[in-house]
Amino acid sequence: MTTRIGVVTFPGSLDDSDARRAIGLAGGDPVALWHRDKDLHQVDAVVLPGGFSYGDYLRCGAIARFSPVMATVIEQAKAGMPVLGICNGFQVLCESHLLPGALTRNDHLHFVCRDQRLRVESADTAWTSDYERGQEITVPLKNGEGGYVADERTLDELEAEGRVVFRYLDGNPNGSRRDIAGITNEAGNVVGLMPHPEHAVEALTGPTTDGLGFFTSAVKKLVTS
Repeated sequence: MTTRIGVVTFPGSLDDSDARRAIGLAGGDPVALWHRDKDLHQVDAVVLPGGFSYGDYLRCGAIARFSPVMATVIEQAKAGMPVLGICNGFQVLCESHLLPGALTRNDHLHFVCRDQRLRVESADTAWTSDYERGQEITVPLKNGEGGYVADERTLDELEAEGRVVFRYLDGNPNGSRRDIAGITNEAGNVVGLMPHPEHAVEALTGPTTDGLGFFTSAVKKLVTS
């Protein structure tokens, strides 16, 4: 049975096709989902891709959070469906309160685009089980509002509960608190990160193939669950 993983397209989404390709390379069946359609079409997991949903008006992800599809995504995520938010998708997850904190303007006020080294801090999520804790990977990073912020209590809870999933190496690219690049919810089924694993799945086009593990992790988990 093929694992169906949906990728939502919002107005202004940029990396939805890349995410669908990554899912296919990982052995899953990519399913295109439209922001105005509440029906998830029997997918087993959802990816919220990078881009500039609704032109990043108000705040990044603030309008996309109210798209009809998100009502169903939020409901299913709370029921345990794996959901991955990449860059703008991470912003949408925070605006939806599926993940704590917020993403703010880079502290140096410039857009950043570079290959970024990360350390895997948790391999216990639905999207990271194919990695090992402490493993270092390199995937592209591209954002203008990528600084992860939260109050000290929330940051302490994330650290204590092992919910920091990725941390920046070789310098903090955007001012994220405690060098946090990605986090997860308490159940480990919802993961958000600013870097772009879907751009590191093929040797021809990516700096590495280190990003493929996100998608193979989800496919394997869904096959065995």
